[in-house]
Amino acid sequence: MEEEQKVKIAKSQNVFLVGPVGAGKTTVGRFLARHLSREFYDTDEVIEERTGADVAWIFDIEGEEGFREREVNIIDELTQETGVVISTGGGAILKAENRTALMSRGVVIYLQVSVEQQLLRTEKDKKRPLLRTNNKESVLRQMCEERAKLYEEVADLTFPTDAQTARAVANKVLQTLQS
Repeated sequence: MEEEQKVKIAKSQNVFLVGPVGAGKTTVGRFLARHLSREFYDTDEVIEERTGADVAWIFDIEGEEGFREREVNIIDELTQETGVVISTGGGAILKAENRTALMSRGVVIYLQVSVEQQLLRTEKDKKRPLLRTNNKESVLRQMCEERAKLYEEVADLTFPTDAQTARAVANKVLQTLQS
């Protein structure tokens, strides 16, 4: 049985979405931004726009560490805005600076997803650099082990996404934020 989560969100308060790849952060974030009349940012998309290169290319050239440094800068900048909805990359919470910025500058929503669902949702995805492997399941399980506690640490609210459409999850999040 799901425990009831309630938060009344102020018009100026930021909403940040965290969670693993395939959780639906970008889809849910766009929905929330539209329904809350706020600006939406996906940190990966902002990095791609500013560099003129996709995330996979950045990983290939600069490595994960180079990408994570860019991510720290973008998250620091965007979380200082007011009344925005931001979807972060799955690994954003690995950096302490990001966790601090997210927790101190808005409401953090953790979208949970099982490894089985992640496999289904990313089956044909060729864009995600950490999943360009022959054993996606092993990589996803390792990331889950490494990151789950960090997602929980930063989260104000948690929503499971497995057996639901992104729209259903987004509606639940919206209801909770407006209640």
